[in-house]
Amino acid sequence: MKTALITGGTKGIGKAIALAFMQKGYEVVLNYNSDEASALSAQDEFNMMGYCPVLQRADVSDERQVSAMFREFYSVYDRLDVLVNNAGISSVNVIQNTTAEEWDKIFGVNVRGAFLCSREVVDRMLGVGGCIINVASIWGEVGASCEVAYSASKGAIIAFTKALAKELAPSKIRVNCVSPGVIDTSMNSHLSSAEMDDLIDRIPLGRLGRPEDVAQACVYLAESNYVTGEVLSVGGGFAK
Repeated sequence: MKTALITGGTKGIGKAIALAFMQKGYEVVLNYNSDEASALSAQDEFNMMGYCPVLQRADVSDERQVSAMFREFYSVYDRLDVLVNNAGISSVNVIQNTTAEEWDKIFGVNVRGAFLCSREVVDRMLGVGGCIINVASIWGEVGASCEVAYSASKGAIIAFTKALAKELAPSKIRVNCVSPGVIDTSMNSHLSSAEMDDLIDRIPLGRLGRPEDVAQACVYLAESNYVTGEVLSVGGGFAK
């Protein structure tokens, strides 16, 4: 049975990605960090559907915790077929009010986390193949006012994806990235109704994206054996 590990896999987009892979028959491991109650609730929800995902707690920005998480993973599973670097945090602030600590925290989770997790799995995937999928954002492509740190971190993920794909392709490891547009999750809860309506007006398909839309794109990238180095926008035509 194929295996997949999804960071930030117990909420929002990550939770939808986890379900999509389980529906495809993958053995799924869900990483989470601080919210154990939500993680256990998600696990119970999946169990009621007939799935049995495994929970692994780790702060993906912490090198020692990431190493421990993958040691535990490989003590149980022979190989990892798909790593989805989904864990991410955001911040809404003008640049004058963005602290260096806030900047570092966002880059720590969003960029350092993807780097640390990817680095941990590469040696095990060499020669046998595997797939790394990074979750970026449309703001990493076009930028968002008052979200400079978040936009910059997701732009870094796009560059990371393209570079790593070239580096690992000769070793049968594919690296791609999905770039969600405006998705209906709690990450957008700071937006007012007027702001949300304005965004929807700018989406050619006329609706917010759903976490399931991003999940379908991740499954496609995982199972498309001749696709690597791509940034797949999932935004209903937004910003095109």
